[in-house]
Amino acid sequence: MSMARLAHRGVPLQLQGLSKRFGSVQALRALDLDIQTGELVAFLGPSGCGKTTTLLLIAGIYRASEGAIFFGDERVDALHPRDRDVGMVFQSYALYPHLSLFENIAFPLRLKRTPRTEIDRRVKQAAELLGIAEQLARRPSQVSGGQQQRAALARALVKEPRVLLLDEPLSNLDAQIRLHARGEIRRLQQELGITSVLVTHDQSEALAMADRVAVFREGQLLQYAPSEELYDRPADTFVAQFVGHPPMNVLMGTVENGAFVGDGFSTTVPHGCPLGMVSLGIRPEDARVGGSLQARVSVIEPLGREFLVTCRLGDAIVQILSTERPEPDSAGMVTLDFPVERLHVFDADGKRIMT
Repeated sequence: MSMARLAHRGVPLQLQGLSKRFGSVQALRALDLDIQTGELVAFLGPSGCGKTTTLLLIAGIYRASEGAIFFGDERVDALHPRDRDVGMVFQSYALYPHLSLFENIAFPLRLKRTPRTEIDRRVKQAAELLGIAEQLARRPSQVSGGQQQRAALARALVKEPRVLLLDEPLSNLDAQIRLHARGEIRRLQQELGITSVLVTHDQSEALAMADRVAVFREGQLLQYAPSEELYDRPADTFVAQFVGHPPMNVLMGTVENGAFVGDGFSTTVPHGCPLGMVSLGIRPEDARVGGSLQARVSVIEPLGREFLVTCRLGDAIVQILSTERPEPDSAGMVTLDFPVERLHVFDADGKRIMT
């Protein structure tokens, strides 16, 4: 058997009206979500938003209060976790410290009473695929964090799961290893064609790895879209500021006579922008130094090829990414420009009106 056989085991995943309550706390509210065969979807949001709860419902560790979970045409929400045929990689890796990497990877196969020769073959194939074949005789404490993470992933894959669940699998790695590991996981997932769910609070990780991203807040799904759409057309001000680094500048004010009027400044708005209370959004990389808006510079941070400039515009704080270091005048002032074609407009409730 080649590990490529995993490619045909991926299934579509569907969540219908999925809800979860813990006593009086509503952790997840009526979630409807479709994940295609072989797709990697990231669940993104702050702590307590419902993303991990949803993952554990899919795994069967939690039972849903309401709703249904389908793997392909099979409804699985009433099945025991061991009967759902999922592979899971935890944040802590959950490797047994007294067992070798070989035995850790082989553990789920031994529970299924898989023949010894088949176990040996599958474990070695998975280890070869993940580049840890030379470390199989070592214990977790004798290898690096990156190698432990690969062993945990190999343990999930040897089961030949229909769905792979990744619960913050990179959060314990150093920054440089983390960048390498996320590319490696994405390459492997695409190569095997396995339907996968990644839980993360790191928006750069979600945008880099996932085909689509589901953004959660307080148990609700706010937006479910490819990375580019989340970035270019955020559904509301929360998504706008959560996705992107530095976050989008969001300014409160009113539209009157074709202009946005904020606290101590005004600027042109897109044609057709409704009158009244709105929020105006501009990403730091879309704003420019040099224009008609007067702003006082608070701090200039060199970021290598760019400078992050934090300014006070009227009573609002805005951040600008500039390829050139701005030169404030003697009073610490610079001028800014918000290109009208790059503005985002949100209504009084924070919902996107136009881009």
